[in-house]
Amino acid sequence: MSSQEVVKPAGDPQIGNLATPINSSGVVKAFIGNLPAYRHGLSAQRRGLEVGMAHGYLLIGPFAKLGPLRDSDVANLAGLLAAVGLVVILTIGLSIYASTSPSKPVANITTPNVPEDLGTQEGWNEFASGFLVGGIGGAGFAYLLLTNLPVLESISKNLFN
Repeated sequence: MSSQEVVKPAGDPQIGNLATPINSSGVVKAFIGNLPAYRHGLSAQRRGLEVGMAHGYLLIGPFAKLGPLRDSDVANLAGLLAAVGLVVILTIGLSIYASTSPSKPVANITTPNVPEDLGTQEGWNEFASGFLVGGIGGAGFAYLLLTNLPVLESISKNLFN
């Protein structure tokens, strides 16, 4: 193997786990290791809660600002209901996946220590329930921020002027 090769096998090359400058860099490993799916010390329900909060919070914007009711008085409410509906659909998908008896997650060069609880049906069910609660909570929080944006703007103007 020459020293100029960029992609190298990470362990057994027949598994397909290859080390590239992207997936084997310290920055990428640190970033992915700090995501809720791979962070150490979290229960499956807490992982689902964090992932759900992020998804619920980010889903309301496209529905409220780009949806068919974007120019109406109920745009934010329509965005909230659409985001909650999508979170419910995604939770159903997670529950269906949990019912398939998922296998243990495979470790690779980027995530060498995968959590054990995402390799069981109970762990995925806990993840799905946390995702549902977090998704609805995140969408509700984003709705409150969007609805009260004029009040928040006036408060910030008074504080910083």
